[in-house]
Amino acid sequence: MNRVDAAFDRIATADRPEIWISLRDRASVLAEASAVDPSLPLAGLVFAVKDNIDVYGLPTTAAAPSYAYRPAADATAVARLRAAGAVVIGKTNLDQFATGLVGTRSPYGAVRNAWDPARISGGSSSGSAVAVALGQVDFALGTDTAGSGRVPAALNGIVGVKPTKGLVPVTGVVPACYTLDCVTVFARDLALARTVAEIMEGVDPSDPLSRAASPPLAAPARPRLATPTAEHLEGMAPGWREAFAAAVRQFALSGAEIVEVDVTPLLEAASLLYGGAFVAERYAGVGAHLEKHADLIGSGLDPTVAGIILGGKERTAADWATDTARLAALAAAGREVLDGCDALLTPTTTWHPTLAEVAADPVGANARMGRFTNFANLLDYASLAVPAGFVDGLPFGVMLTGAACTDRALAELARRAANPGIDLFVVGAHLTGQPLNVQLTTAGGTFVAATATAPAYALHALDTDPPKPGLVRVGDGGCSIEGELWRLPADGFGTFVAAIPAPMAIGKVMLIDDTSVSGFLVEPAALSSAPDISHLGGWRAYLASPTGTPVRK
Repeated sequence: MNRVDAAFDRIATADRPEIWISLRDRASVLAEASAVDPSLPLAGLVFAVKDNIDVYGLPTTAAAPSYAYRPAADATAVARLRAAGAVVIGKTNLDQFATGLVGTRSPYGAVRNAWDPARISGGSSSGSAVAVALGQVDFALGTDTAGSGRVPAALNGIVGVKPTKGLVPVTGVVPACYTLDCVTVFARDLALARTVAEIMEGVDPSDPLSRAASPPLAAPARPRLATPTAEHLEGMAPGWREAFAAAVRQFALSGAEIVEVDVTPLLEAASLLYGGAFVAERYAGVGAHLEKHADLIGSGLDPTVAGIILGGKERTAADWATDTARLAALAAAGREVLDGCDALLTPTTTWHPTLAEVAADPVGANARMGRFTNFANLLDYASLAVPAGFVDGLPFGVMLTGAACTDRALAELARRAANPGIDLFVVGAHLTGQPLNVQLTTAGGTFVAATATAPAYALHALDTDPPKPGLVRVGDGGCSIEGELWRLPADGFGTFVAAIPAPMAIGKVMLIDDTSVSGFLVEPAALSSAPDISHLGGWRAYLASPTGTPVRK
């Protein structure tokens, strides 16, 4: 069965009609898919599009039937994905006019969570996230102004990529806050999500705020990650602080240095998104439509959404000037807080309410969702939400946020944490400060700790260039040999090992704490004329000794 048929069959059997606002005709989609060049990068993949993004041939509603129109062309982001071989299945539900982080503010129905139908999906890109989580599509497009491309990802256990503002043009996107809006990607796989995001990047003359991607910034071998102080993690759902602590440990295992910082300036900036004059942008986008159709508020137009958007009309130019100055000051304070750090690591959101809890307090419940997401677009940050385990059977997610155009570096940091790497014990020329240490760092290696072997080894000085020792296990009567533990990513480890020359080899080494790791050993045949230097305890001690020059033949 091909991917298109599988997608439509899964949609038909899922009993989740609230996910979709409109679907394309299956036969038309099959015909389009059959004509795709199989060599294209996204050939064979199907995707969904949030219904505030134009798809030619389908109405754009922004989850408001009164607003519906027929676009004359695909949105730029959609057109680029279609040109890369992906095929659109249909348009997904959302919090009306992309105003909300809950996924319940829609006349097309509240979108239920993929894992627990009694709980919210998160919004506003609710349908897109759930369609991906349920495997109905391979990836989906959302938008993100306050966190709509990240919160639903966390609550449904998938990846959410929010690019730096402007990297993906918003031509053909119904504006929420035009200067802050981003087109985002949901996928179950980080690599696919990043591929899709990069295909959509690039300047579009129709979008004056679009910008070219900067040269890719590589994540450092030893990244420095900021995390919030304990006070800013208060009020989290039960078990979530512990889940976040576990995620922080995982990033540390991947080689990151973790530092706690006071994120107060960032959280104060976040409060301006809805509590400041910037909400006037929402009125500028669709306020006139709400005023024209005021009789529909409470039926086809959501009253909570209408209240937020129409409230933007009350903001004055003086309010805007005041809040712009305030935001600039908070941005500067935020840069100082994060100075020297490569990214900020936070929970994606703070809790996962039920549909009933949101219905009882729609504004208050929503406000709790955006604590760590609302500031990103205001401060021109890139951000990425990734799964980080489960709490009481429901997904928990974390988020990496960094300076503009650090998108690829954030993805690399997330990838390392998901695959923290392979530990390697070194005893000689690869030690810190020794001539071959650069081979470790080039392979992405990071220093873990100074340690030593169990007392079962011998160390010999080999006749090599550059000088290096050979470690061999001898069992009882052996010595404990000093060395260092380094951690390499899996791909870097493979490349590194493939380049090791004879007589060196990689095998299992027992450390002083009785753990077994990969480490440098030597072929026994190389020891016939190599003096035993075990009594010195390590290579550095040998180099510092009067005999610290390897014997030459």
